[in-house]
Order: sequence, then C-alpha cells, then structure tokens
Amino acid sequence: MTSGRRAIVAVLVLVGIVTTSLLVIPSARHAYTTSNQSTVEEDDLSTLKQCPANIPLPASPPAPVNIWASLSVDETVAIDRWLSADERGLNLTSADVASLNDNIIFIIEAFRPPKAAAVAYLDAPSDKTLPKKFARVTIQHGGAVPEPYIMDYLVGPLPISKETQISPLTDIYHRDTVPFNARGYTGLPFGELQRIGYEILTPLKDAIKDLFGTHTLEVGASGPFGFDGSFRRMWITWKLSGPGNWLQPIGFYQYIDFSGSDESKYKVLKVVYNHQVFSSVDDFLGAYNNGTLKRQPQAVHDGMDDKWTTRERPGPQRDLDNLPGPRTVSFAGLRFRVDRARQYISWMGWGLYLGFDRDMGMSLWDVRFKNERILYELSPQEAIAQYAGNDPTQTTTAWLDRYFGMGGFTHDLLPGYDCPHEAVFLPATTHSSQGTIHRERAICIFEKETGRPITRHIGVDGRKFDYIFYLDGTIEVRLSASGYLQGAYWEPAQEGYGTRIRDIAMGSLHDHVINYKVDLDIAGADNSLLHTSTAQEQITEAWFDEDWGQTVVQQKIHRDYIANEDDAKLQYPSNVQGIYSIVNKQQTNSWGLPRGYAIHPGDSPIRNTVVGSKRLLNNANWARYNMAVSKRKDTELSSSNMFNFNLPGAPVVDFHKFFDGENLTQEDLVAWVNLGMHHLTQSEDAPNTRTQLATSSFYLAPANYFDADVSMESTNAVVLTESKIPGKLYDYNEYGVVQANCVPHRVPSFEYEDMQIRGLDGQAKLGPKTVDNLRNSENVFRYMKIEL
Repeated sequence: MTSGRRAIVAVLVLVGIVTTSLLVIPSARHAYTTSNQSTVEEDDLSTLKQCPANIPLPASPPAPVNIWASLSVDETVAIDRWLSADERGLNLTSADVASLNDNIIFIIEAFRPPKAAAVAYLDAPSDKTLPKKFARVTIQHGGAVPEPYIMDYLVGPLPISKETQISPLTDIYHRDTVPFNARGYTGLPFGELQRIGYEILTPLKDAIKDLFGTHTLEVGASGPFGFDGSFRRMWITWKLSGPGNWLQPIGFYQYIDFSGSDESKYKVLKVVYNHQVFSSVDDFLGAYNNGTLKRQPQAVHDGMDDKWTTRERPGPQRDLDNLPGPRTVSFAGLRFRVDRARQYISWMGWGLYLGFDRDMGMSLWDVRFKNERILYELSPQEAIAQYAGNDPTQTTTAWLDRYFGMGGFTHDLLPGYDCPHEAVFLPATTHSSQGTIHRERAICIFEKETGRPITRHIGVDGRKFDYIFYLDGTIEVRLSASGYLQGAYWEPAQEGYGTRIRDIAMGSLHDHVINYKVDLDIAGADNSLLHTSTAQEQITEAWFDEDWGQTVVQQKIHRDYIANEDDAKLQYPSNVQGIYSIVNKQQTNSWGLPRGYAIHPGDSPIRNTVVGSKRLLNNANWARYNMAVSKRKDTELSSSNMFNFNLPGAPVVDFHKFFDGENLTQEDLVAWVNLGMHHLTQSEDAPNTRTQLATSSFYLAPANYFDADVSMESTNAVVLTESKIPGKLYDYNEYGVVQANCVPHRVPSFEYEDMQIRGLDGQAKLGPKTVDNLRNSENVFRYMKIEL
C-alpha cells in the first residue's frame, strides 16, 4: 500500500484583516518507526541547524516578459502627461483639483493583448513576436457640451512615442459612451454626499439628538444609483458612529437626487422615518415640531452600544489560548519558485503568471501543468450582493462590487494570520484618478501539507480569493466572504427579511454571487463542451437468477455534446447527477478518450435567487446560471464592467449578448462559472460573518486528460509492503526523500503599514492620516461621518 503527502500550493489575495484558528481531528492512523529514520530527542536540539530562510528559488518563466503585468508608475505618469498635452485637445484637469464640470482621467491601466498574439509570443518568445503594449484609459468628460459623458480609450503602442495614438475603445462594449450619471468615484462624489449629508442634518440637529440620542452619525447609501443613465439618485441611511457602524442603523432615510454636474440642483426627494414618508426635510421637521410624528417604539440609544460590534473579547480566556497557535514550517526550504519581477510562480510541474487590476484584483495567466497549457486565463469578473427588507435601503440594494474596485481596495495581508509566516508575499499596484496605490503584501504564496483548503475568520469587510493547486493537476478556486453585515433597523415588520441580531438591529437576507472567467485550453485551443450524466435504467439479461427476479435497476452514463451557445447557459444537474467538461475531441489519451478538464461544483454551488428585479435587470445576467459556456472572442473580454452597476437597464456589457447561436464544437471556449452563498443571516454573524460557512468553491480537474493519476509521480510518499523478514510486518520505501529537522526562525514582531501612495505626478505622497480618512477613501458612497 502507498501513502503520499497531500501537498498543495495556494495563491491568495484578500481584502481584510483576519484571525485564524483551525483544529483538525482525523480518524486513527497507523504509526510506525523505521531503522533508518533519525529520532531527535530534546537533548539533541542544540545540534540542529536553523531552518532555511523562506526565500524561494528563482523561477524560469517560459517567456521573459509578463504581457499581463500592471503598468508601472513611470508608464502611467508618461501616459497622463501625453494625454494632458494641448495637442491632444482633451482639455484635461488633474482630478485632485477638478470639479464635476471638468474632464478628468478616471483610470489608466494595462490593456491585455489579443489572445492570438499572446499565445504566439508564449510559444516562440522573441522581440519580434512580443505583442505591442497598450493602455486602457477612462476619461470622464464632465465639461462636454451639450451633455457630459464617459468614454474608454485605447492608448498605444507604449512606451509613448511618435507612433502612440488614442482611439475610442468601443468594440468590447455594448454601447459607445457611458452616461455621466453612471460615473465612478473620484473623490468628488464623496464631497457631494458629504455636503448633502450636512444640509440634511444641520436643520435637524435638535430632532436628531432627541430621536436618536447623538449628534454624530454616519451616512451610507444603497445602489444602484440609476437605471439607464437618465438620473442619478440614491437612498441614504444613517447609522451610529463607531466600530461596526454597518450593524447600527437608526431607521432614518432620505432619497436624494444628484443627477448631472450642477450641484445647485441636487435635492432631497423623500424623507422616511418609521414608515412615514415626507416630501422634504422641512415637512419632516414640521411633523416633529407639531407632535404629529409617530416615533419609533424604541429609542435608538436605548438599544445600541458601541462594543458588541467590535473585536472586544466578550468572556474569559479559554484554556491554553494564551499560547500561540501552530505554524507551517518547510524544514528543508521552500519547494516553489518565484520570479518577483515578472510575477511568475512555479511548483511541482505547475507554472503561471499573475496579473492585477483595479476592478477585480488578481488574475492568473498561461497556467501550465507538466509543460502543457491548461488555462489561458482564470480571473474573477464581478461580485453581486442583492438584499431584501422592509425599509428603503434594503429593498433597493443590489451591489456590483466591480464598481468600487476590489483590486484597488485590497489591503496588505497579515503574516501569520492571512498567510503562514513563511509565505512569500508579492506586491500589487493599481492606478486611478487619485494616483497610484501600491501594496507590498497584496498576494501571498505558500505550500501547505493538508487535504483541505485553508479557512480563516476575516475581521473587516472583504473577500478572500484562493487559487489552490494540487499534485494531480487539479485547481481549486475558493472564495470566502466576511466582514460586517449590511444591517437594518429591527422591528417586527422586518420578520422574514433577515434575522434579529440585537435589540433593534438585524442582519438582512441577501445573496452573494461571484463570476469567474475560465478560459481552458485543453491540448490546444480547439475544444468542445461535454455533458456527462447518469440516468436510471431497468434491464433484463439471460443470466439473471430467479432468486432476485428477471430485472435489475441500475444507472448508466450518458455523454452528450452541447453544440450551440444558446444551449450552454447551464444549471448544475439535480442531485449533481452529471458534470460539464471542456474536452478536445481530436486529442485522446491512450485509452481513446477525449482529453478534458471537468468543472466540478464544490462548496455552495449557487446562483442568484431573485430574477426580474429592475436593479439587476440586464447588468448581471451571468448570475442567473451556475455556469455558461461561450465561444471566446477578444471583443467579449469580461462578463461585466464597472459602470454596469448604475446601468441595469442599459448596461455597458450585456452578458446575454455573448450568446448568439454560435458553434461550440472544436472552438476556443470560455466557461463563466459562478460561486456564492445564500446568506440567511444568523446571530453568530455578529460582529463578523464566519468564513467557514461563507465559503464557495469549484474545481477544475483532469477528466481523461492523463492516462492515470499523475500525482503518483511524487516522491514525497511511502510505500509499505509485506516484509519477507520473519517477525517484521512491513518493509517500506521512502523513495530517497530524507526527512529534515531544523530549528525554525524566530517569529518576527507583528508590524503593519499597508499602502504606499503616489500622486498623479508619480511622486510619493502621504496617505490617509487617520483610520477615519482611510475608511472615507475606501468605502466611497457607503460610509461618511457627519458631526453636527
């Protein structure tokens, strides 16, 4: 019999702060000692050497240039200066001094090359085959006449030269321009919300103190802010100020109009308090003053406090909890290789490049196993969260997180908490109207001896993306969500829309669905979509005995190819009695079976529950399915766009338009696969959601791709055989791998600095001076402190 060490390597990117604790209790295992296995007694520890440093050996990328890498600071500064030159005629203003009526650069980032050009370079790397480099630039034309608008442009080739040109980038979208009312966060909308917040609350100062027991509140918002670009409106909600303000709403709402670029026209359309609707702040104040206002049954300050939403320990320390938890140690040194400059990683036959962008963070490119390309691209596309409730905020919220920039809001990972102390960290850089944000520890890579994926408890709002690689050629894509719930003011009328988690606080019912682009290339780019399922049959055979009857009921495999895109918007089969695979019908293994990779559902294989809401009408159609498969096109790069958030009725990218009846037989295919969870909130979600439950995953696993299990190649295994020596039960073979013993390095003191910021000119500048400043800059429309 044989036993192999179950090793994985995980690539992780995370938004948030975490603590970790995991106890694994396996079933009984046989223990044995061997004559050639050295035993280290306590009194021999002084003779051990220190463990090797966690410095990975250099990797050897298949091509010398990472063609999916982010732009450098120098490149973005050069592009900014070139675009701002008078000869371009764009009349640009620096975003840090601009008004809504100015033209500003919103985003500058790398535009990835066409796949054919990229593959040609990877297959024969040279200066001649290296694809030309381009940037995607988003400009908000606030000064345009007669109507302001937003446009994406292609700028290149890079570096800037006489050949560099700018042209509208429209072929990857389903509309040429983006309405100005769908615009993104530049620092200016934050000012809009702040000004409106003060205008709302200042005349209500005394009423606020009386009704809610405070003069300091925090304002949040619901979204989307529009339907088709014709308006920009939002419901804002107020919460007690302090840690975990998300969980402390006070039940006070305003509907505001901030359409267009003329701030003098912004106004409050409605005020709602205790299910009473007023057409203005003055009307609400009038009802308060004349005594006709129906007060909430319980005053906010009687039922809320600022401790239950924090990480303050609620009870005595548990037994032995004063000791630090176990940690991973590679006694013989790290077994993976890293090229930091090119952001390339290799491990046990695997190799891949990393990309990173403002919208969705990390992506994987040219993923190879045993020198064969398995994936051209694996990348998150969009994340939705759709809520329910009995108040203006919960009933109107359908977040699309790409709008806010999940990559731009990535935090530094914490050694020993997010990742093992010996993990290797890689940086990430994103560029926007605010300048350049650099995180030195945005990504971590580590190997862990475990048969199960890593789980963590995340302490602030965020999602954790794991990409886990196995020795047998399997890739696991795992997502864990955590943070504060989007809380609501609890009252009996909220029953059914969430769960009461405090005296007057509830966690709202909602769905999370996250979409991934999975561009598999199985023995080449020409692939087909295979559905393998089982069905029950009843058969009669001549050899059946009368003892059992003349028939047998059993199951049988059915294999069917899906040949048309229109039939490839898929749900996982009931009882998971089937699987979908991307296969190459022209390439078989030794047994005549088409080589392929199957897409297996893992934890929580869900799709969106609510279909038909105007707030997700056409901007997140991908969420209706467990997965969908389309013919790959360079004009269908992503299932979403950041501006989709505010355009559910007329999205920039309409996923359904990808499916226009094209052939799926031996074509370059893309699978769009969803993860997520139906979050039926519980008391234990306060103060933070637990990641072991808020986890979803899928697997990409070989399906007749090889002739047998290739993990058998690993020499980190032991084979036990019946011994021929009398009195000895087993002989063994460890394949020459000698176990190592060493003294681990000292665990360093905890330090945390997070981001480094450069201005639009590329020069270093100070970051947020306080945590409040940081929260303001990161939460965008979802957080703002107002002190009266």
